[in-house]
Amino acid sequence: MVIRTNPVGVHALVWVGNTSAGEVERAVAMTVETGFDLLELSLHDLDSLDIAHAREQIDAVGIGVACSRGLSFDADVSSEDTAVVTRGADLLQRSLRATSQLGGQVLTGALYSALGKYDRSPGPAGRSNAVAVLRDLAQEARGLGLQLGLEVCNRYETNLINTAADALAFTDAIGEDNVMIHLDTYHMNIEEDDFVRPVRLVGDRLGYVHIGENHRGYLGTGHLDFTSFFHALSDIGFHGPITFESFSSAVVARRLSSDLAVWRDLWDDGEDLARHARSYIEVQLAGGRRR
Repeated sequence: MVIRTNPVGVHALVWVGNTSAGEVERAVAMTVETGFDLLELSLHDLDSLDIAHAREQIDAVGIGVACSRGLSFDADVSSEDTAVVTRGADLLQRSLRATSQLGGQVLTGALYSALGKYDRSPGPAGRSNAVAVLRDLAQEARGLGLQLGLEVCNRYETNLINTAADALAFTDAIGEDNVMIHLDTYHMNIEEDDFVRPVRLVGDRLGYVHIGENHRGYLGTGHLDFTSFFHALSDIGFHGPITFESFSSAVVARRLSSDLAVWRDLWDDGEDLARHARSYIEVQLAGGRRR
């Protein structure tokens, strides 16, 4: 018998395209039906989320919840425009409170910049703004018993944190012990030299993991070295959430599909995709433990 030490999660966008009451109900039900331990809710559609209803649905089935989000360019905390930074800080504070009200313990994602392709390198003033906002947010999060995650994203989705080394330096600059690092195999494939050294470099500061193929499709059908990655997780004794993430415009709303550059769909059946992912992750976890 395999003893699970990592909660295995699924991103809500595998199931649904928004956070309306009906969509949240479906996402929760499908997460349970396919055997996942945790549901990751994207807060990109926060204004339409009925937090009390979502909490009721989640509590009723006993699954965990994590929240994630990116920022837009008009609410970019790494901007040098004070008004833009203020809008981003306010949005992050709202997202933090929503995470707490949902019963989550983690707010993660590209919390430090806009999620999109920049036309320049980050400047020192913009980086300093992002650090200051996230330091304040981390202090507020501590009072709520929450952790913040800094997701390492590729160069086409942020100009600020592209590698594990970038994330470590940024976390050090924030200087708060409830800020952890979030690695994602899809992004690592673009930016890192391999799937082992970044995991070992981050070590016990790794708090959250996204599993996704190089093409965002079925796990194991691309070229990613998941075996080495899961062995590295075992080597550092990682016991945090491992969440499957994949996007298809068959589910995700058109605007968000465009933001995520989903120009071709590699799946149209979220349930089949998720069942396969859950089994694949369990096999990889078991292999890592048996070494």
